[in-house]
Amino acid sequence: MYDFPQIAEGLASAFTWHVFFFVLAGVALGQLVGAIPGLSAPMAIAIAVPFTFVLSPLTAISFLVAVGKGGTIGGAIPAVLINTPGSPEAAATALDGHPMSQQGKPVKAMKMALFSSVTGDTMSDIVLITVSAPLAIIALKMGPVEIAALMTLAFAVITGLVGDSMAKGLIATGFGLLCASVGLDPENGTPRLQFGSFELDDGLPLSAVGIGILAVGEIIRQIVSGTLHRGSAVNIPKNQDPADRRVSWAEYWACRITLLRAAVIGTFVGAMPGIGATAAAFLSYGYTKSRSKDPDSFGKGNIHGVAATEAANSAVMGANLIPLLTLGIPGNVTAAFIIGALIIHGVEPGPLLFKEQVPLIYGLFGAMVMANGLNLIVGQFGLRIWAIVALAPGSVVFSVALLFCITGVYLTTGGLLGVALMIGFAGVGYLMRIFGFSVVPFIIAFVLGRQYELKMAQALIIADNKPMELLNHPVALMFLLAAVFCVYWLGIRKASRINVSIQAGSS
Repeated sequence: MYDFPQIAEGLASAFTWHVFFFVLAGVALGQLVGAIPGLSAPMAIAIAVPFTFVLSPLTAISFLVAVGKGGTIGGAIPAVLINTPGSPEAAATALDGHPMSQQGKPVKAMKMALFSSVTGDTMSDIVLITVSAPLAIIALKMGPVEIAALMTLAFAVITGLVGDSMAKGLIATGFGLLCASVGLDPENGTPRLQFGSFELDDGLPLSAVGIGILAVGEIIRQIVSGTLHRGSAVNIPKNQDPADRRVSWAEYWACRITLLRAAVIGTFVGAMPGIGATAAAFLSYGYTKSRSKDPDSFGKGNIHGVAATEAANSAVMGANLIPLLTLGIPGNVTAAFIIGALIIHGVEPGPLLFKEQVPLIYGLFGAMVMANGLNLIVGQFGLRIWAIVALAPGSVVFSVALLFCITGVYLTTGGLLGVALMIGFAGVGYLMRIFGFSVVPFIIAFVLGRQYELKMAQALIIADNKPMELLNHPVALMFLLAAVFCVYWLGIRKASRINVSIQAGSS
């Protein structure tokens, strides 16, 4: 099951100066972007993808994963200092982190967030490294019929769990699949939806669509709504009790059970497509509070609250790669862009990675462990810098972000068509946010669309173009029934929540 010479080769390739430099840069970039309210790690990854084209697959993917890891940690800084999360998953951290800051302990709160994040992330990575190869062996036994059915189930789960409306989720998923169909038909080479443009023969460029929908669309929303972050003075006392500027070993050890529980919750949630780090953080916070001997202290500066949320939301990162690497199915937007980067570099995600790309896989595992250590070091020395960055005027931050967006798309697409597509999809992304459509199902459907079409075509060939014959495959039938159940059950739940909110609003 394990090819130890290739594993050793992969680990050796991870611990080189070239990979080390880009992992360090990714961690620093992630923490920087995460510390800025309004930006997030997925946005940073979307912008960074075009700049990785000249790198080797291992270096590129390691860099992007490091950005994701750093972004989760960086989001806690503004949550603690100004009660404004740098990323959605850090909202739960603000519940106890900001009260600690008001009590004169901002550095202690940020350091506890840092230590907890690294702990949860490391535990999740250990699970990823342990279970990935055995799961890949099981996945290799599945054929195109089972894979197509499993991808259908993944779309159903993501559509049902993300956003407030099942109908809107289905529309977003369908639109993503439609955009993925642009270009030449993979079976017979027939042009589709390209409107006579030969530049779209290979489909819509991921950089233009992803950056437009995710990054520029969000920037436009914040500009139009007037919610650009405005800097305000924050005081990190210089002459304070040394105990308030550090987390002692005794304090960290006292949180060990909290950290372990949070890591388990985050890992479980991360391995399930569509739930996400925000849900993991709040689930962990609520469970930790319910198990505490002093639940009334939560929300008033309890260090266990910070530990519970940060360990959980960081544990999602490693666990998200379990379905990505073993099945080729992303669990969130971050994982979707990593899949896109793999495809761009000529690497097909899925269980075959553990058979054909062993050095790459274990090189990535080594780089992830390295990123955890660098996160700790960069976070320790960069807290004051990130605190200053968190207060930068939004007009400056988003101007720089837009410059990188345009530059990245122009360089990767080689012309103004890519920039025009980015602007067009930025408008689409803005409208989706305004009308309550989640961009997550769209991005994942767009990234997986070509693979999904190919697997469905192969499945129909196996079934002799008789769709009902697909039901004769027991595993595929199980996945399809689960997909129908998810759409029905989650749709009913969302509809009932909407009815309750309407009744509450009218009363």
